[in-house]
Amino acid sequence: MLLIETLYSGETPATEQLVLDFDARTKSRLRTRLSSGEEVGLFLQRGTILRGGDKLQSADGRVVEVVAAPEELLEARSNNARELTRAAYHLGNRHVAVEVGGDAESDWIRIQADHVLETMLIGLGARVRKLSSPFEPEAGAYAPGHHHAERGATEAKIHIMSHT
Repeated sequence: MLLIETLYSGETPATEQLVLDFDARTKSRLRTRLSSGEEVGLFLQRGTILRGGDKLQSADGRVVEVVAAPEELLEARSNNARELTRAAYHLGNRHVAVEVGGDAESDWIRIQADHVLETMLIGLGARVRKLSSPFEPEAGAYAPGHHHAERGATEAKIHIMSHT
């Protein structure tokens, strides 16, 4: 089994890919497989949150790119900022990981698919649609963003709690 214990910040291009959904990217200890099928064991610093595009270095020196796998999400939009803010507040109050974004149409928030939260969002007046997309939620109120420990910063923390 290939061992990976190190985040990589150099210029060497990746020769391998590790495709993981968000829940798997929050685990510091994980047994999984590269896209090539090779078995890999992740043993990263506790609290590490991997993001799509991050690079890792394996024990044998290979550089592995982390790819955020598409997963089932809910996207909520609203007719005005107040309604969308209200929806985000209620999700945050439940410690739900939320991705915030927007496009030419409007701003949106995305969460992992959950029928109870979908019903709540609709009840709050949001327009909700299901989609399959990589999930990159906000790091959290006390994390200054996405940082790597080897750069002297504290790792980003995302509070993930069961919401079903």
